[in-house]
Amino acid sequence: MDRPDFRLERRLLKRGVWPVAGVDEAGRGPLAGPVAAAAVILDPQNLPRGLNDSKLLTPDAREKLFEAIMARALAVAVGFATAAEIDAINIRQATFIAMRRALAALAESPAYVLVDGNDLPESLCCSGETIVKGDGAILSIAAASIVAKVARDRLMRRLCAVHPAYGFSRHVGYATEAHLAAIEAHGPCPYHRLSFSPFRRV
Repeated sequence: MDRPDFRLERRLLKRGVWPVAGVDEAGRGPLAGPVAAAAVILDPQNLPRGLNDSKLLTPDAREKLFEAIMARALAVAVGFATAAEIDAINIRQATFIAMRRALAALAESPAYVLVDGNDLPESLCCSGETIVKGDGAILSIAAASIVAKVARDRLMRRLCAVHPAYGFSRHVGYATEAHLAAIEAHGPCPYHRLSFSPFRRV
């Protein structure tokens, strides 16, 4: 099976376009919690091995690769947009906010960004491009997908300690049967997205 590679980043580097940040998000679909975005600038001389689309990795593999990315990358940052922000401006715009926050928090300012998907946020800190299924093709985006997923899952486990009735540590906010049953029994908590079904009734 093909794995993400660093060829596009190296081509940009040879053209003098550097640093290059990969950007991806996690948590667009859940009923609870923030949407997370990560921005990662990998070190061309010290690339972590085994990176791939976070959805294709086990939780243990994601955790180990997260630590490898944090140890080896030139810069890593995560941005969040809260459930309240998602309700106020919609999930698409909230995802863009999370991406801009992640890029702004990088220790190095990128010269170019590679964003997973086909929807480039407006008002980025620099120029960039989108790449459909980039988390499975571009190493920097694969790294960002892992960081965003692990960071968000860790946050949801912390929220589970605050609101244990919903079981956030098990489903990280997605609409499982157990989560829907907990909502039915207890109603929403402050971390639920009230603009999402089942809270929003048409």
